[in-house]
Amino acid sequence: MNYAGLHIAVLGAGESGESAAKLLRALDARVTVLDSGIAEMLAPKIERLAALGIAFLSGPSAETDATIYDLGILSPGIDPVVPLVENFRAKNIELIGELELADRVCGKPVVGITGTNGKTTTTQLVEQMLNAVGVKTVACGNISPAFSAKAIEGRLLDVMTVELSSFQLEEIRQFRPRVAVWLGFASDHLDRYPDMESYFAAKLRIFENQTAEDFAVVNLRDKLPALKAKRITFSAYESGGDFELRDGVILFRGSAVLAMADTQLRGSHNAENLMASLGVGVALGLDITKLVAPLCAYRALPHRCELIRVVDGVDYVNDSKATNLDSLEKALAGESRPVVLIAGGKDKGFEFDSIAQVVADKCRCAILIGEMAGRIERLWAPKVRCINVGRSLERAISTAQSQAHSGDIVLFSPGTSSFDMFKNYADRGNQFRQIVQQLQPTTTPVQP
Repeated sequence: MNYAGLHIAVLGAGESGESAAKLLRALDARVTVLDSGIAEMLAPKIERLAALGIAFLSGPSAETDATIYDLGILSPGIDPVVPLVENFRAKNIELIGELELADRVCGKPVVGITGTNGKTTTTQLVEQMLNAVGVKTVACGNISPAFSAKAIEGRLLDVMTVELSSFQLEEIRQFRPRVAVWLGFASDHLDRYPDMESYFAAKLRIFENQTAEDFAVVNLRDKLPALKAKRITFSAYESGGDFELRDGVILFRGSAVLAMADTQLRGSHNAENLMASLGVGVALGLDITKLVAPLCAYRALPHRCELIRVVDGVDYVNDSKATNLDSLEKALAGESRPVVLIAGGKDKGFEFDSIAQVVADKCRCAILIGEMAGRIERLWAPKVRCINVGRSLERAISTAQSQAHSGDIVLFSPGTSSFDMFKNYADRGNQFRQIVQQLQPTTTPVQP
């Protein structure tokens, strides 16, 4: 599609929206960004875009804008039911997502990676693996940078490796990944979706436009509907898939290909991320033996079961990226030593009682913080010794230090979002790291 001369509205001025606006301007479109935010708060962004010839409407004027545009682009962070979007839809103008726009402009095959957990790790694994064997790619999408920011550059690459959230998939039309990766599904985002079925349906759209020529690399544990694409299956917890985990070794159709001990990653959940990455290689027709070395060299990003420090024989582990119950449960499942858990945060509608038994089995006690601390305490208290420290991460860590025995693990795995106390999960994890780095060893360590 030729966008030159078209008047296009971009709804939402977050990273994806700003990237989409810049992409469209580079393609000679007339661009207006609409955002419900206050102009004073958006001033730096408005100035940046104005310098490129991009107009900006904010606040009530954006929500009541009567302009008839040729096309609208919806940023994934914008809920489709807010007044800004409802006003735009009322004008019966075509509205597509930022993902759809970037895919149309780029025109290269896509490895699309979705799932409730593990998306970013797997996206980076695939990027490192493919580039190491000569398949030129770049990781983008939900991982940042936005796909729109890399769409023109991507025309010179072999494939695009794109992390996909359910929000991005909501507004697709023709988007068709050559390889669609489904890492697994668990409860999340009930602050956006009315129920789990709606969230599941949004994620399933990754397969919607695939054909028999494409591949779906899927977690064996999830019961998916019939797919048109050829399936490659994996699971670290069940047998019968193309990829399995036995005694710490990943097998492909019965043959050993990768020992977890040779990698920089820990836990069965990361074994599944590695399996999915290898599945992408198989789907692209690559020699699986050549994929192992770059995967073994990969080091996880911060905030994902990241060992920060050992104090008095206790490991302090930062898993701030655990923003839902499935992440928390998997982090606990990956530990074999007693855990002092720090959990809690923003109320996203989760029912924490579903993992009470796992916490009881794995944890010496649970230190609870944030908006959900009281509710979690009421749900877990019958089975787990809970200590509610309110809205102080520093108090949570000092309490954890007083409760942990030599050989234990203090695991910061909140199990929900961070926005009640922090800017985001990275800010939360960085503050945990900073406080732990300042801990003083005790003169008389607690013994088991």
